[in-house]
Amino acid sequence: MKITHFMSMAVSVSTLMAVLSAAPAIADDDKLQQLKDQGFARIAIANEPPFTAVGADGKVSGAAPDVAREIFKRLGVADVAASISEYGAMIPGLQAGRHDAITAGLFMKPERCAAVAYSEPVLCDAEAFALKKGNPLKLMSYKDIADNPDVKIGAPGGGTEEKLALEAGVPRDRVIVVPDGQSGLKMLQDGRIDVYSLPVLSINDLISKANDPNLEVVAPVEGAPVYCDGAAFKKGDEALRDAFDVELAKLKESGEFAKIIEPYGFSAKAAMSTTREKLCAAK
Repeated sequence: MKITHFMSMAVSVSTLMAVLSAAPAIADDDKLQQLKDQGFARIAIANEPPFTAVGADGKVSGAAPDVAREIFKRLGVADVAASISEYGAMIPGLQAGRHDAITAGLFMKPERCAAVAYSEPVLCDAEAFALKKGNPLKLMSYKDIADNPDVKIGAPGGGTEEKLALEAGVPRDRVIVVPDGQSGLKMLQDGRIDVYSLPVLSINDLISKANDPNLEVVAPVEGAPVYCDGAAFKKGDEALRDAFDVELAKLKESGEFAKIIEPYGFSAKAAMSTTREKLCAAK
């Protein structure tokens, strides 16, 4: 009787442990169904063409949302609903459940990879400076900015450019947080900052639209690495991320991926030349 009772308890405990260990996966799998039922996925973006853009009519475009929209559609989620966020607020918003994914040029870094579940690479880019014509202060790198005590740099709050400037030794009071591209351009034109830093494609788009002969672009920034982003999902939503990856791989294989991103100036080949594993391990 005692042995039988012990065996019964062991089976019950084993069954309970199996149920508990399976619970996260079940909840994870339910996420995609939840998005299908609500008919859209909530994505966090930054209004930073060509990565992301919001038209006067409120329509969301840009390379990252366009890829996400197509993949979610293939997963049975009819559309995406975007909200604009500063880069530094995106991951906290995702973790708090305000977004279902981030599709915003949020480059992969080890610390970000520890905080979110990234897809495989989507968009790749390098860093650039917008500054006064002729580059009178001879700014070719973030270190050049650090070495000149009179230079102020504008960068997105919580973004890669802000971090690179601080890591290069630019004091906090000379790194000016800029909410969006138009604000950064105006601050540069008004002399409130001496250089504005964004990815190459974003800077080129901004300067092209400004059509200001008094400005020029330095790209790529010396010593700054090339980065790739991916769609970022909440930890625990890996099943959704994996389903996204399956469709992303199909897009890349078919050539549809290139058709979506290359008109924006991005290279499909660059995104296909590396992996999440490599990017998340990079120093």
